[in-house]
Amino acid sequence: MMIQKLRLQRGWSQQQLADLSGLSVRTIQRMEQGQAASNESLKSLAAVFEVDFLTLKEPSMAIAPDTLTDNAFQTAPQVSNMNPEEVLALSHVRKLKGFYFHLSQYVVIIGALAVFNWVFHPQHIWVIWPALGWGLGVFMHAMRVFDGLNPWGAQWEKNQVEKRLGRKL
Repeated sequence: MMIQKLRLQRGWSQQQLADLSGLSVRTIQRMEQGQAASNESLKSLAAVFEVDFLTLKEPSMAIAPDTLTDNAFQTAPQVSNMNPEEVLALSHVRKLKGFYFHLSQYVVIIGALAVFNWVFHPQHIWVIWPALGWGLGVFMHAMRVFDGLNPWGAQWEKNQVEKRLGRKL
């Protein structure tokens, strides 16, 4: 949505925007996710961003189905006013965020299980099995996020399209 774009252009966090506008952080989050906002909230944000109130009160626009290539695109009001490069960048950042969150969960929980295993059952090293299983899941997640690890990623698709169109041999 326009609110997130304006906030990011100024380099503000959601907390900073909430402090400046007098709104709660949760309200800012909901508005950035495309949920409807009250006129008072929009007026407050318009004053903070120094833009016209009608700029922030945009109608919900549907996105063409051919642009919906990822789950991150399913929130149509949020990306309706972004150009394709911004949409792709936002999608990639969300994928990265999801991967780093998954990786941090893995490190913390497997670390805690390893300590538990070492303290209570040092004679049996059972923590290796959940570490290997979940580690495989983290690796597969990394392959999806980082196209360099995926031999059939975006670059491969682009090369195949160019080849089919006869532009590249």
